[in-house]
Amino acid sequence: MNAVRSLAFMLVFYPGTFGFVIAGLIASLFGMKPTRALVRKWAKFNRWLARTLLGIDMKVEGTVPAGAALIAVKHESMVETIEMVLIADTPVIVIKRELSQIPLFGWLTRRYGVIPVDRSAGSKALRSMMVRGREAVESGRSVIIYPEGTRVPHGKTPALRPGFAGLYRVLGLPVVPIAVDSGRVWPKGLIKCPGTIHFKVGETIPAGLKREEIEARVHAAINALNSNEA
Repeated sequence: MNAVRSLAFMLVFYPGTFGFVIAGLIASLFGMKPTRALVRKWAKFNRWLARTLLGIDMKVEGTVPAGAALIAVKHESMVETIEMVLIADTPVIVIKRELSQIPLFGWLTRRYGVIPVDRSAGSKALRSMMVRGREAVESGRSVIIYPEGTRVPHGKTPALRPGFAGLYRVLGLPVVPIAVDSGRVWPKGLIKCPGTIHFKVGETIPAGLKREEIEARVHAAINALNSNEA
């Protein structure tokens, strides 16, 4: 049954997403506000499909504070990359460069506001990320980063990638850590399982801490849902 539900989700989500992309390209002709509103509608569409076809609900504990911040999110599946558009109110998102190069979809992500990162480019990629991060902050939007750098299975707690500490230092923003347990029901691959995905907004961490301290505090906060089954 889970396989059937998962296949049905894919058969609706991807064509639906293509429709949203086309609508987004049209909306972008009228400025940033309708473009971001359309992206939020797409995120709500994904949330509705997850609940209706997969039997997956989203539960958020806590609230992302108002004002610009660096939002550090645990990364276990695709779903949090979409859901965070709603939870954090259309933030600028650090993504891998390949996503920003997908025809049409990639163009729309750039119009919405993303920071593409070429993970193979080393220090050059870090410098580019920091420049784009400053631009995002100047626009008054928060920046989301997945500090582990890639998806990890639920229960795994790898060290944070160096790009997080560099961006934290350059932007001078407080950090809002968010723990996620999406990998329990939305693992990598086709099959998804019914259940609830929890998002736990941690205590805001101030700017200006030393690298060892900020990394330790963020690492602990984003892995808060790994120590117990929510």
